[in-house]
Amino acid sequence: MLGKLVDVDGRKMHIHCTGEGSPTVVLDSGLGDTYLSWRKVQPEIARFTRVCSYDRAGIGYSDPSSQPRTAKVIAGELHQLLLAAGIAPPYVLVGHSMGGYDVRLFASLYRNEVAAVVLVDASHPDQENRLPPELRNMEGSWHREMELVAATMPFGIPRLFGLCDADALSRAADCNWHSAREGTFEIRAFPESAAETAAASPLGDIVLVVLSHDPDKFLPDLSPDVAKATNQAWEEMQEDLGHLSTRGTQTIVKNSSHYIQLDRPDVVVAAVRDVIDRTAHPPVTTGVRH
Repeated sequence: MLGKLVDVDGRKMHIHCTGEGSPTVVLDSGLGDTYLSWRKVQPEIARFTRVCSYDRAGIGYSDPSSQPRTAKVIAGELHQLLLAAGIAPPYVLVGHSMGGYDVRLFASLYRNEVAAVVLVDASHPDQENRLPPELRNMEGSWHREMELVAATMPFGIPRLFGLCDADALSRAADCNWHSAREGTFEIRAFPESAAETAAASPLGDIVLVVLSHDPDKFLPDLSPDVAKATNQAWEEMQEDLGHLSTRGTQTIVKNSSHYIQLDRPDVVVAAVRDVIDRTAHPPVTTGVRH
């Protein structure tokens, strides 16, 4: 395990911090993912500032929580973890996929502690209504597959069938019963997390960068027509996210799938550097003073 375990209200939570400097970059992974989803990004960000990845409660090396797995609860637990670990604000929050809900709720709850936000192909709170119905139908089977993986994990069946990462570090953190179980809890809480995010206040003038995957990259198992409609709806929602802040921008990242941080880590690192630079040099406003 890289990093350390920190006591948070009697539970151990795992956090891995590297680099020096301020603001601290905080990386929040997608649904069911551990801190290792940022393994290509964190070492590069650590070259110019402090950066922390972590495991949400029940994921990876963090103890489970008795609280619901909604974005609002997760944002509060992350705040407690940062305080307990002695990691002071300001923070640059980076959220991938469902982690985008978490960082948006964090920015809404603790606005004065947030310097900037980077959304990495982040979930949109209205995506269940705006994605093609064919995709929504397929999601049910994907969820059942995750439930099956969680149920068979204690018997080593996913490892036997080669469903676990070949890398030992990833296999130890990701391929275990509690992480698989927690992923199913996050899926069940997803509608409530979406509703909480939709009700959260916009980001105002917080510096924001939205990174979106290549629309020419299609999800597997989808027909060409459904894949095209899915990407079109997704890109429209990503454009919406760019308007959450008056200082928001969106970049479509070519040659990347949903996991931009793995396919194009260079773009994620550049976006983090960009928001830090923009935070350090706010725009100059002019006008008549009355």
